[in-house]
Amino acid sequence: MNTNTHTRRDFLRKSGAATAGLIISFSVPLACKNRKSGTTISSEEFGFNAYLSIASDETVKVILSHVEMGQGIWTTLPMLIAEELDCDWNTIKVEHAPPGDPYKHVAYGVQMTGSSSTTYSEFDRYRNAGATARAMLLEAACKRFNVPVSECRTENGFVHAGEHRVSYGELAEVAGRLDPPSEVTLKNPKDWNYIGKSIKRLDASAKINGKALYGIDMDLPGMLTAVVAHPPVFGAKVIKYESNDPMEIKGVRQVVGIPTGVAVLADNFWAAKKGRDALNIEWDLGPAKELDTHKQFEQYRELAQTKGVVTQEQGNVDDGLARASQRIEVEYTLPYLAHACMEPMNCTVQITDDGCEIWAGVQMPMEDRNHAANVLGITPEKVKLNTLFMGGAFGRRSTYDADFVVEAVHIAKQSGKTVKLVWTREDDMKAGYYRAAFMHNVNVGLDKDGFPMAWRHRVVGQSIHEQGTPFSSFMKDGIDGTSVEGARNSRYLESVPHISIELHSTKNPVPVLWWRSVGHSHIAFAMESAIDELAHAAGMDPVAYRRRLLKSKRHQAALDLAVEKSGWGKPLREGHYQGVAVHESFRSYVAQITEISMEAGRPRIHKVICAIDCGLAVNPDGVVAQMEGGIIFGLSAALYGEITLKNGEVQQGNFDRYQMVRMNEAPQIEVYIVDSEEPMGGAGEPCVPPVAPSLTNAIYAATGQRIRNLPVMNGLT
Repeated sequence: MNTNTHTRRDFLRKSGAATAGLIISFSVPLACKNRKSGTTISSEEFGFNAYLSIASDETVKVILSHVEMGQGIWTTLPMLIAEELDCDWNTIKVEHAPPGDPYKHVAYGVQMTGSSSTTYSEFDRYRNAGATARAMLLEAACKRFNVPVSECRTENGFVHAGEHRVSYGELAEVAGRLDPPSEVTLKNPKDWNYIGKSIKRLDASAKINGKALYGIDMDLPGMLTAVVAHPPVFGAKVIKYESNDPMEIKGVRQVVGIPTGVAVLADNFWAAKKGRDALNIEWDLGPAKELDTHKQFEQYRELAQTKGVVTQEQGNVDDGLARASQRIEVEYTLPYLAHACMEPMNCTVQITDDGCEIWAGVQMPMEDRNHAANVLGITPEKVKLNTLFMGGAFGRRSTYDADFVVEAVHIAKQSGKTVKLVWTREDDMKAGYYRAAFMHNVNVGLDKDGFPMAWRHRVVGQSIHEQGTPFSSFMKDGIDGTSVEGARNSRYLESVPHISIELHSTKNPVPVLWWRSVGHSHIAFAMESAIDELAHAAGMDPVAYRRRLLKSKRHQAALDLAVEKSGWGKPLREGHYQGVAVHESFRSYVAQITEISMEAGRPRIHKVICAIDCGLAVNPDGVVAQMEGGIIFGLSAALYGEITLKNGEVQQGNFDRYQMVRMNEAPQIEVYIVDSEEPMGGAGEPCVPPVAPSLTNAIYAATGQRIRNLPVMNGLT
């Protein structure tokens, strides 16, 4: 990697620049320099820009353009600024950004956190911000010392010139009045002090000692807690309700009807819940009362036998299948899945004569703010949204309709009270949203050597983006790209002459949403399971078969590292077996090898070896943590995860029927990062797709039984 030089013109054009104090903006239009975005700046902080300030007490405040929800960017993004700024790491303070144009995602054009894109999308502009600030501090110091800038250097929050030394805090006010430099030179990687090193998380202490503020922690004077009776089936409407019984419960203060059901407001959560339980509601259930999971998959199976919308096509797949030496047709089904965040949905709303203030953990703050303003009939600028820490999100807190935020605003508007809406775990399971259920029909023709010469893959399931989201680019020619990502243009198919990847986008009232790894969560299971089946049909080792098909050096690098560390092909303990999967998603490449034994007909997962090529790992500890957490998340879904409907009602309500992997079931996890100079990728989501197929492929190795329908525990016989 070479040292990068950026002109002032490029920096201004791409990013905006700082005025009015030492604050460096790297995506703020100059018209936004007065910080009307709502970020709080104390009288002792110098500069009024959206991202970086330095105070007289030496504090370096970094404002995150993305939100921290457990993935570690509270630490990773400040590392980028600290690297180029040469500041003292112990002086870094971090805040979430408010809603505002300066914080829009550089690729997606909306303010959001998702797609495992934060670190690589911000890598250049956060470093540029630090480098520009450092250059301005150096200029201020040489004016102060009356020496050329070449005689000055920075180190650990100070500028040094010979025997002179001055801190950043002392220079900040003067430096902030200077014009940004015409160009900045970023550090050579060999000189990095932070990037590429494992750094302890800045938010760890607050989360351990209880000081971290989550949405569910909110407590305002005069605040009431609200719990909502949601429809028993999706799309049902309230005909009438009786509020007398709830009002007899101690602590219940009010019952109000809202578009999504009936809300009970009380002095505390338990009183509100008891009040909701006492409600007598008559519902118009609507057509969704007919929904049934078993019937749904029967319909999907029928659709999978018909031609869908073609998303990739080459050659003549019918002719290729007809001429194949061997033909294999397999079907894979994957259920609806809940996000099951540790912290259920919640939102606190206070409406005043001047506007509205909201406290919530959300992934798309500007979208949520705008939806709230629409409910109240006011301009978005009159809504202040405070983004708080989140006890998990996995996509659930990035709804395109801001569902739980809008619900809380309706309650506050109808009641005239300051309200904290709290969803119970049962609400979280039953009231939406979900990873869509999918069926895959994979029909492959093999040549005489056992390799695919024709591949027809039909995907059946609901589209996320057809429902209407801010990301219209994912829809093209009626095709939701997230439904087929990982199958369309798969690296496994690069040498296959006859291909048809087809999609049936079904419609029903069940609300679906991106779930950790989105389409890759079901595509990888189908692709990696099918490849494993083809390897065995060809009489080849599953790793060797993959190596023959995959031309990508990054797939190969991840696979080779996992194979090396797992001892694949070497003798295992008696009764132990391994399964493999490798998948590319979110610009990263992850291989996993899962080692199991079978105990009383159930898989005992002993070890998961994971190798990732994510390009540069800015904070290796953070990457490892994401792999570990994602593997447990993926195992829970693979083994147990399932949302089912009967007579339109979701059958799961809590963790008794939506089971998680427990500590005594958790395997040993080893994570290895490929030493790579390839472009950076994400780490939060790419770990999930290989989990299920590496497990089910291991089960096949152990038992000879193919698991083609998830969850695993439903399919074992």
